[in-house]
Amino acid sequence: MMPGPMHLPGGRRPAQPTPQQALRDFDDTGYAQGPSRHLEHLLEAGCVLRFARMPFVLREGEARFLDPRWSNGQAKNISLRESGELRGAQGQEAELAQLRALIERFAQQSAQLVERLFPQYRGKLRAGNASLRPFEVETRHRSWRQDDTRLHVDAFPSNPMRGVRLLRVFTNVHPGQRARQWRVGEAFADFAERFAPRLRPAFPGSARLLRLLRVTKALRTPYDEAMLQLHDLAKADLDYQRDAPQAAVDFAPGSTWVVFSDQVLHAVMGGQHMMEQTFYLHPDDQLVPSTAPLRVLERVLGRDLGVPARHP
Repeated sequence: MMPGPMHLPGGRRPAQPTPQQALRDFDDTGYAQGPSRHLEHLLEAGCVLRFARMPFVLREGEARFLDPRWSNGQAKNISLRESGELRGAQGQEAELAQLRALIERFAQQSAQLVERLFPQYRGKLRAGNASLRPFEVETRHRSWRQDDTRLHVDAFPSNPMRGVRLLRVFTNVHPGQRARQWRVGEAFADFAERFAPRLRPAFPGSARLLRLLRVTKALRTPYDEAMLQLHDLAKADLDYQRDAPQAAVDFAPGSTWVVFSDQVLHAVMGGQHMMEQTFYLHPDDQLVPSTAPLRVLERVLGRDLGVPARHP
């Protein structure tokens, strides 16, 4: 059975933060210990949680890795994969082992942070890749689809998420005063309703063909198709990029922020040297599952989006 319409009695919609309300600040200074707990409701509402005094502390000798020369130039990130493989890096074996240890430590501290902030998710999150992003945002020239200076929600052509949430922990590790500069856009439900009339179903059989040709790592569902179209429609619409509700947000060096990047419209306008850790969460494991993009899109479109039920 389809969920009911996304309105409260009397025609009112659930409260959603405006771009100016999306940023929420907290005073915690440590990943593992701090006063903040039970913040699931803010995260799931589409807020960006900022901890302005929570740095990832580099150990002696690690500051040298804040340099693009450690990248092999084949990707924008130096990443530690779920398999344990270090990708995108170049250097001597001993140096790469130290770089791996740095990223591993960030992954461990990020896991401690989300364990503390979101007790509802304990035992339900799966850690994905962790990465160091060494390049200056302003100097990376990409196609319009890959241009992350345009407002977008995260969706991946080759990696269908099939409804699973993308929870991300970021930390600005710039050694100077360079802030990470974002724009944050309108609430996901407003965004979905705005572009829903322009969404089109995938060509019959295309999901299986893409999987057969190994273009995708799994079968795309109608949800994945809708999210990819939303990603592309927003980035391609320059009037939307200019005129849509949005707010500028800066993340100074030493600050950490947490967000559902598949829900919060965001654009990265500037900065250099950042750490990132991805976690995956099934929407049924949320505090309020109805806020997940999957459920929002099903309500807006009035149909099931083909995401299989979670197995026990």
